Amino acid sequence: MRLRHDREADAIYIELNELAYAFGEDLDSDRRVDFDQDGTPIGIELLNVSRGVRLDNLPEAEHVGPLLDKEGIVVFAYDRQ
Repeated sequence: MRLRHDREADAIYIELNELAYAFGEDLDSDRRVDFDQDGTPIGIELLNVSRGVRLDNLPEAEHVGPLLDKEGIVVFAYDRQ
């Protein structure tokens, strides 16, 4: 899992694995999930991250949350055990 943070664009892309892109699905105006041909999530695009990020319905949210915490991004709907 690799995170790329573009502060100027206020966006983050989290690469979940290196499978080939087949299609993407917008969860809302700030969150998109990319998938391979078998429907396996391969990446997550997050926009307007300075306002915080909702983790509900994101794949691997339990791993994404700590990555965002390390970047100083506010996360919502995440259990920080």
